[in-house]
Amino acid sequence: MTSTAKRILTVLTSHDRLGDTGRTTGFYVSEAAHPWEVFRKAGFEVELASIAGGEPPQDGHDPADPVQREFTEVFGEELRKTPRLADVDPAGYDAVFFAGGHGTMWDFPGDEDVARVARAVYERGGVVAAVCHGPSALVDVTLSDGSHLVSGRRVAAFTNAEEAAVGLTGVVPFLLADALTERGALHSAAPDFTGHAVRDGRLVTGQNPASAVRVAEEVVAALTGK
Repeated sequence: MTSTAKRILTVLTSHDRLGDTGRTTGFYVSEAAHPWEVFRKAGFEVELASIAGGEPPQDGHDPADPVQREFTEVFGEELRKTPRLADVDPAGYDAVFFAGGHGTMWDFPGDEDVARVARAVYERGGVVAAVCHGPSALVDVTLSDGSHLVSGRRVAAFTNAEEAAVGLTGVVPFLLADALTERGALHSAAPDFTGHAVRDGRLVTGQNPASAVRVAEEVVAALTGK
């Protein structure tokens, strides 16, 4: 019997170096785990992929958080052997969700498979979502008519002020809010590190880790017609 559950593809970064700082980075675990819990409770199926495949590097993992702990346990071997995004057929997904983490700033923008999957899901009537630095995936996504997906759309993402607050303004390859604005996005910001999610049609974005659950809830609402 074929499942009729909505299917979500969560895309993770494979980049593990924070510029020239000598520090490691990766995907921010809470930004994948907490949305997964929301999707699961809604009856959705969640699958993972990463840019390079294999085991994506983790950042900010808090094993004391029961949701993060369950996420890593449930996915287990899957999380160590994620498929490459290049090998993923987007046709079977109702939404694509780009989890954040500073690593995304290096390998999401300009990646042709990030653009391919986002475009395909969106143009099939699905939802494209991202949180924190995850909207770096949207910087270079264009639709079939050549327009930027974010052009004229309200979006939220990690702000310049938040980047300065964590001391990484000069480390990241570009400032995310500025790049989105340059592509025609209408950047929407809340006070630093407070939860803020924006839904503009079938595009859902969030500002920071505190926004991850709200983003997921907006994705659920978009996919269930609420």
